[in-house]
Amino acid sequence: MNIEPDLPRDYETLRAKILDQRQSLPKRIAQVAAYSLDNPDEIAFGTAASIAASAGVQPSTLIRFSQHLGFDGFTSLQSVFRERLRERTTSYEDRLTTLRGSAPEGGRNRAIFDGFVAAASNSLDQISRSIDDGVLERAVTILARAETIYLLARRRSYPIASYMAYAFGKLKIRSQLIESAAGLDPEIISFAGPKDAVLAVSFSPYASATVDQARLLFEQGVPVVAITDSAFSPLAQSAAEWFEVAESDCAGFRSMSATMALAMTLTVAVAEKRRD
Repeated sequence: MNIEPDLPRDYETLRAKILDQRQSLPKRIAQVAAYSLDNPDEIAFGTAASIAASAGVQPSTLIRFSQHLGFDGFTSLQSVFRERLRERTTSYEDRLTTLRGSAPEGGRNRAIFDGFVAAASNSLDQISRSIDDGVLERAVTILARAETIYLLARRRSYPIASYMAYAFGKLKIRSQLIESAAGLDPEIISFAGPKDAVLAVSFSPYASATVDQARLLFEQGVPVVAITDSAFSPLAQSAAEWFEVAESDCAGFRSMSATMALAMTLTVAVAEKRRD
């Protein structure tokens, strides 16, 4: 890759650099930045013309975006996204092999356990330091005022919404988990209105169903509270309030420790606010 020594050599470092600069990016470059983080595979595979068309900008904007980050051109930037694909295509078997290689024989299970405990602890430390008390208070207020709380999540985020549905039920708070086996999600969502609220959870690569349903509910005037991982997340664009959660991983496997802690906080805090 034709990258200078002080430039990001991997996707996560590049992503962090983009997020650090998001407030100062010119409008069109910010548009490309958002597209690149929402569609990293497209950046890796596409041509400058096709990517620009999809992002709604001129091809020259891709070059300006790359140079803004310190690259000599779009091809150098694109190589980082392609490297991400090579790293991502490692199978779960490959990840397990990594774990085996890093753990002593005879103590492998303990090493795996310690690895996940360390990742969980790091995730919890990060969210404890970064949580915004004002956002937390406003999110709890939105959810506490809702007649019905609609819960949206797919794939690895699904256990979060499932837990919240269970806990809300125990706390006698009306909620609706959007997971119709009969395919009735659009009909269920159509009942939601401004007196209700949405709690949506999704992380990159974002679940399209969650993003689309959150946007639809937002357009219906339903306030959305989101748990996601980026200011460029499509969920953040539809949310009245949103939380940025970064989960650490162990050999490529991510826990949901910080997200679950936040979900439990929101659930119990909503119940407490309703009692008050």
